[in-house]
Amino acid sequence: MRTPTRRGSVGALWAGNPGAVVQRGLLAARSSSWIVVLSGFFEPVLYLASMGIGLGSLIGDVQTTTGTTVTYAQYIAPALLAVSAMNGAVYDSTWNVFFKLNYGKLYEGMLATSLGPLDVALGEILYALLRGLLYACGFMVIMQVFGLNLAWTAILALPAVVLIAFGFASLGMAITSYMKAFQQMDWINLIMLPMFLFSATFYPITIYPEWVQWIVQALPLWHGVELIRGLTTGALSSAMYIHVGYFVVMIAVGLVFTTKRLRALFLD
Repeated sequence: MRTPTRRGSVGALWAGNPGAVVQRGLLAARSSSWIVVLSGFFEPVLYLASMGIGLGSLIGDVQTTTGTTVTYAQYIAPALLAVSAMNGAVYDSTWNVFFKLNYGKLYEGMLATSLGPLDVALGEILYALLRGLLYACGFMVIMQVFGLNLAWTAILALPAVVLIAFGFASLGMAITSYMKAFQQMDWINLIMLPMFLFSATFYPITIYPEWVQWIVQALPLWHGVELIRGLTTGALSSAMYIHVGYFVVMIAVGLVFTTKRLRALFLD
C-alpha cells in the first residue's frame, strides 16, 4: 500500500528508471504478431511505389517550398518518411497504451512499485519512439537505394525522425490517457488521416487557398514533412529551427499532461 509521504514528493513522480518500462515492452513484443508490426512499415513503401514511381512518371518535376526542383518521387519520399515515424509512434502510444491503461491495468501495477508517473510516461513514449525509428530506418535505406536522398544532410533526417516520433508519441499518450472507450479511439484516426493527406505530403501547400495554408501549417505532420524534406534535398533554412521548436514544445506538453494524468488516476 502506498505511503502518504510518497504523494507530493519528487519520488512520487520520478524514480529515474524509465528503462524498466521499455524493457517490459520489448519482452512483451516477443509474443506479438510481427505481421502487424511490418504492416506499418510497408504502407509508406507501397505509397512510394504506386505514387512516387507510377504517378510520378505522369507528373514530372515538383518544386519544394524552398524553391528546389525535384522529381515527384524525391518530393514525396521524405514526407512518407515523416509519416512512417508518425505511424509507428502513434500506434504504440495510443492503442497499446489504451489497452494497458483501461483493460490490462498495467500502469496501476507499475505505480505500485518504486516507479513514478514520469517513469511510466517516459518509458512508454521511448518504447513507441523505438517503433517509429525502426520504420524510419528501413524506409531511409529504401530511399538511399533508389537515389531519393539528394544531399549528405539526409543522414540528419534520422535524428529528426526521432524528434518527430518523440513528439507524436508523447502527445498521443497524453490524449489517450483521457479516453475511456474504444469508440473514442476512432478520433485519433479521424485526425491522422487528414494530416496525412493535406500536410504537403503529395503536393505543395501553395495549391491551397491562403486560409487553408494557415491551418495546414498548424499541423505537426507538416512541420515534420518540411523538416525531413529540407534535410533530404539539402535545402537548409532558418525555418528548420521553427520546425524543431514545434516538436520540442509538443514533447514537453505531452510529458507534462501524461505525468499529471497518471498521477491523478493512480496516486491522488
